[in-house]
Amino acid sequence: MIRRALISVSDKRGVVDFARELSAMKVEILSTGGTAKALRDAGVSVTEVSDYTGFPEMLDGRLKTLHPKIHGGLLARRNNRKDMDDIIRHNIKPIDMVVVNLYPFEATISRPDVTFGDAIENIDIGGPTMLRAASKNYQDVAVVVDPEDYSKIIEEMKSSEKTVSKETKLNLAKKVFSHTARYDTLIAEYLAGFTEKEPSFPDYLTTSLKRVAVLRYGENPQQKAAIYKERTNGLSLPDAKVIQGKEMSFNNYLDTNAALMLVLEFDKKACAIIKHTNPCGVAVGNTPADAYRKAVKTDPVSAFGGVVAFNTEVDGESAREMVDLFLEVVVATSFTKDALELFSKKPNIRLLELKEMLSPDKNKAASWDMKRIAGGLLLQGWDYSGEDVMLMKAVTKRQPTQEEIEALSFSWKVCKHVKSNAIVYAFKDRTVGIGIGQTSRVYSAKIGAINACEPVKGSVAASDGFFPFRDGIDVLYEMGVTAVVQPGGSMKDSEVIQAADEYDMAMIITGARHFRH
Repeated sequence: MIRRALISVSDKRGVVDFARELSAMKVEILSTGGTAKALRDAGVSVTEVSDYTGFPEMLDGRLKTLHPKIHGGLLARRNNRKDMDDIIRHNIKPIDMVVVNLYPFEATISRPDVTFGDAIENIDIGGPTMLRAASKNYQDVAVVVDPEDYSKIIEEMKSSEKTVSKETKLNLAKKVFSHTARYDTLIAEYLAGFTEKEPSFPDYLTTSLKRVAVLRYGENPQQKAAIYKERTNGLSLPDAKVIQGKEMSFNNYLDTNAALMLVLEFDKKACAIIKHTNPCGVAVGNTPADAYRKAVKTDPVSAFGGVVAFNTEVDGESAREMVDLFLEVVVATSFTKDALELFSKKPNIRLLELKEMLSPDKNKAASWDMKRIAGGLLLQGWDYSGEDVMLMKAVTKRQPTQEEIEALSFSWKVCKHVKSNAIVYAFKDRTVGIGIGQTSRVYSAKIGAINACEPVKGSVAASDGFFPFRDGIDVLYEMGVTAVVQPGGSMKDSEVIQAADEYDMAMIITGARHFRH
């Protein structure tokens, strides 16, 4: 039975009504500081913790609840005779419920003007201590950290003579430990980011992710799935505003992320069309409609059922181009009124707005790129290397023309987003053929040309990895390629360069590989 509750909250949503309900059931309420004032001002009878302990709040509010009369009342096991004798001997009363949420550390560090001192002062000490003590003794103490739980607790108490079931108490305790673990992780991440000039791989990796939604299923219907969000000031797809459309699926999120990361490679107005996390068409243009028309031309068959990303606003003209094709998702910085009206006629198309793309300091994912393996996790930095192909000299006898160098720069940006082995055929403003994920680079070169919906003759090609033999260059020449960009680093580099010279092809070696597994 709940006879005595301690309430001390930073987030005061619903706490007055909750306390009123407790008070109406003759529950004695202990409280501190601002919470006590809020309850008292609302007419709720409250006993100050300092009056109960006989020890005043001190250290500018840092020390309030760290006292044996508080923690003895929380930790004493009601079915343990020695525990009960101890608290009786020291005039300690059992506390049957703790209602606590913590100093707003996350909100504090999210402020652009936050100082290190402000952050430190918003590290809660007494709150987590009470929550952990109460949760450890969950059989006897109901611990409430989430205002969303207030109403169901009151309902349960009203229907069961002021008691809260052990099952409910255990579920509340589980929630508390998840909450405090996240709180501590946020502090650790903040301190690491504040003290380290460069991110380092921690000895122990803890993550702070909040569930956004349970999804219908995973990659396949037999797989359960959910989406979680990390705290970041950078690019965050889970924060995208859903303008219209069905619920996002697991595969929708994967494809949208791939499209998003690719389209952000470009400063010009760009469009990327993704299918199964691989690009099937990418282009830049003077308008979003121009970029889309050129992108879809690469492979209109594969674009069916795809995801489209723009790094700019989608207007009526570009929407008009898209509505006749079945698409899963369109993501952009925003949509004009005309575009929304046109898309409303195809309500199954999901529209996502992500304004962060407009901000250079926010359009990159933060933290680490993580990949799960059986029994472990691989961590790496995101592939944000920005080799400027436009400034590079060819290693061949012939230097590329201005048009070729622009095409090589374009194709190189796309190539890093194609599954290895990757070959991208392109002109300066669009892809024309994409060879994806073959075990042989020669096969990727052949398939990229076969899949092209317009002649690749006169285009350039980018390769995500080096050419181990000259046969890849032989195939590209057969397809009509005039210039190539590749990382280099093969033992046969000299033979590959010689082959390019034989065909009067220009070749740039970047020295940087962009595998994507």
